Amino acid sequence: MTLIAIILGTLAAGIGSVWLAAALSFGALARYTQHMLSLAAGALMATAFMHLLPEAFESQAGAHDLFLTLLVGLVFFFLLDKAELWHHGHEHHHHGDGHDHHPAEPHHPHGPLPATGSWAVLTGDSVHCFGDGILIASAFMAGTQLGMMAALAVLVHEVPHHMGDLMVLRQGANNRRMALVKVSLAGAVTSLGGMVGFWLVDQLQDYLPYFLVVASSSFIYVALADLIPQLQKRLNAAQTAAQIVWLLAGIALVTLVSAAPHGH
Repeated sequence: MTLIAIILGTLAAGIGSVWLAAALSFGALARYTQHMLSLAAGALMATAFMHLLPEAFESQAGAHDLFLTLLVGLVFFFLLDKAELWHHGHEHHHHGDGHDHHPAEPHHPHGPLPATGSWAVLTGDSVHCFGDGILIASAFMAGTQLGMMAALAVLVHEVPHHMGDLMVLRQGANNRRMALVKVSLAGAVTSLGGMVGFWLVDQLQDYLPYFLVVASSSFIYVALADLIPQLQKRLNAAQTAAQIVWLLAGIALVTLVSAAPHGH
């Protein structure tokens, strides 16, 4: 049953995030892009701090070791980001500071990407989704409810990422349908990661708290390094209030899901 839940959760997170990204990029939801960033930031932080970390710290693992894992995880994701930026930096040159994004403009979390790098984008996306699948599997192994939380958090944090990917692929081929198919296939790799994660965590049950902490560090890093900097713009009072409301809505959404009956 756990494996079925993992497959369903990873499919919902992997492919659902791509389709939502397409709706926000190409569809009637395009004007809500900024609201999605706020919602995603709130949901990610709430999932990490209210669910994954408490679950890890309730285990027999020592607090010192878990905090060290969290620190190493944050540094690792920072270095991963640096490597991706460095890789893309070779392919194009920025001018300006790169942070002045129009509120409705879809933005890849790692900055503008070149149209020629579509295969690099898809490869990177597939590897990223595979990792997400392992993180979701780890959470499901700790409990069904926790797995649902992690799948939801992955879904919302992948949306801005996939929006950037769709834009890059469209620039290369100018074909929405093909761009959607390609990014959906990359998203489907999340399920492959989930199945590998199920086997891996099953073999390494004692290390489950550490897997949960690594998942937390991923969510915290994405929220604080990728999403929140995009929200730190000079806005009028109404726009600022909307940002705060959507951020709180993300936290509330996670809290509501967590109020569901536990399934361990």
